[in-house]
Amino acid sequence: MSGENWVRFYNKIEVSHNSGLICTVGRHLQAQEIKDKLNSLISAADRIDPSLARRLDEINRWVKDVKPGSLTAKKFVMAFLLQLIRDSQVWLAVKSLPSEIEQQAAFELMTPGERYWYGYLFPKWLSENDRKFLIWKQKLKAGEFDPADDLVIRAIAARIVERQGTVLYRYVADLSMATDSIVSSRQQQPLCIQVTTLSDQFSQQKYQKWQQTLRDWGIDRGLFLSYDSNDANFLNQLVNIALYNSDNLPAGRYLKFP
Repeated sequence: MSGENWVRFYNKIEVSHNSGLICTVGRHLQAQEIKDKLNSLISAADRIDPSLARRLDEINRWVKDVKPGSLTAKKFVMAFLLQLIRDSQVWLAVKSLPSEIEQQAAFELMTPGERYWYGYLFPKWLSENDRKFLIWKQKLKAGEFDPADDLVIRAIAARIVERQGTVLYRYVADLSMATDSIVSSRQQQPLCIQVTTLSDQFSQQKYQKWQQTLRDWGIDRGLFLSYDSNDANFLNQLVNIALYNSDNLPAGRYLKFP
């Protein structure tokens, strides 16, 4: 794929930041189209990146016996599959570029969070063992996935974007890497963030597990934010802390607030 073709390809893929759902050429894929797309991506990945082919084949076997109507009813499974398809398309497009210079130019078109995702976390997830993957796949399929802080995370994302920051959300980052979102600010330094409520009685244990999970994935800094929904100003506080630490938190630090 030439540089010009890459730009056209990249620009035609739209990401809905509010829902986390992925639209390709302006529309959502249907359940049967998703299954067909997985098969075609597996064939393409076999030639370009066998680690992606293996992961896609694993996902394909997971959903192949689910009827299209039942798959459509599983909204979080659909959302995950749409994200994975989009990520796979982008990754294969980058890997297909004929030179490292062109690949680097493609990464430069991305937001800081996208560069971190496609340049580091996504290929790492493809090539390494994900100990949480089997568990959360089962929960997604059984309808047991409950994004308790979803509204807060969306509100934080909207305010960060209003302040010229960027936000990236991925189910894999959330469920495997303890990362609700990847944010960046003026310095364009991506920062992995986890959000939870102060009323969570297991908050300290969650923080310790979060820190270890980030270390396990080679994520060299992170921010663990707890909030009190009774505080009328909590959203502004979280946004300010996230943007400041995106620019200033040094590598090797895993900050808990408060």
